[in-house]
Amino acid sequence: MTFPAPLTGVVPPVCTPLTPDGEVDVPSLVRLIDHLTDAGVHGLFVLGSTSEVAYLTDAQRRLVVETAAGHVAGRLPVLAGAIDMTTPRVLDHARAARAAGADAVVVTAPFYTRTHPAEIARHFRLVAAGAGLPVFAYDMPASVHTKLHPELVLGLAAEGVLAGLKDSSGDLGSFRSVVTGARDLPGAGGFTALTGSEVVVDAALALGAHGVVPGLANVDPAGYVRLYDLCAAGDTEGARAEQERLCELFGMVDVGDPARMGGSSSALGAFKAALFLRGVIACPATAEPQVPLSEAEVERVAKYLAGAGLL
Repeated sequence: MTFPAPLTGVVPPVCTPLTPDGEVDVPSLVRLIDHLTDAGVHGLFVLGSTSEVAYLTDAQRRLVVETAAGHVAGRLPVLAGAIDMTTPRVLDHARAARAAGADAVVVTAPFYTRTHPAEIARHFRLVAAGAGLPVFAYDMPASVHTKLHPELVLGLAAEGVLAGLKDSSGDLGSFRSVVTGARDLPGAGGFTALTGSEVVVDAALALGAHGVVPGLANVDPAGYVRLYDLCAAGDTEGARAEQERLCELFGMVDVGDPARMGGSSSALGAFKAALFLRGVIACPATAEPQVPLSEAEVERVAKYLAGAGLL
């Protein structure tokens, strides 16, 4: 498909349903995609953090992209994470995503080794030259331990290297600098600024974000589509009320006991438990070595769903 520039709307980072033995559950993934598209989302982002990309084998990554791209069949743009430690490995993932039918790739800075901003810029240039698809920068310092500064992002955008930014930094001021700076780029209007936040979507859209990539949209896609539409219509009060409802629902990410599991286990476990409880996926398993939620923790997820009218 012709990739929209800018890409607007709600673009959920799609969870990867797994079988009890850790394989990709393709029928559940298809149901999840239908659950999202039926709610009116505007695109799909597979192989991001919420997709557990770091835990998947190369074969599993390709299967996820093939399934998503094949099922939507051009009805929506499919962005695929090409996330790895070094440029050659990222290029391998990007080319595989293209062959599997992705419409764009989402790429972090290199990680594991410490990289200079000049090396990060070189990384994105090389990926853009070799991927054969639009490249979105993924600002995720909590995972890659490097912040993508607005000057770097805007410079690469001006060169035509980056088609957009998916900002999961939690730094709304930095995101604002990208949004405002992008207005002065050559051919202004084509660069896409997406926020990865669940809880400040209304604020980010008010700043000029083009779209939103909230993990919680797996659980309540209709809520985020409604929030986006309210913001687009200028209904500030309605948008605030919907955002506050979604903030309450987002509390499910903290159901896990921090004495026995990390934040990833708790948040992704909660999203998958919610999807299981809603009948969307067949199994709430998360990838190893994440710790599964207990029965009591799943019951807490159910209370959040009930409180939001989703169960």
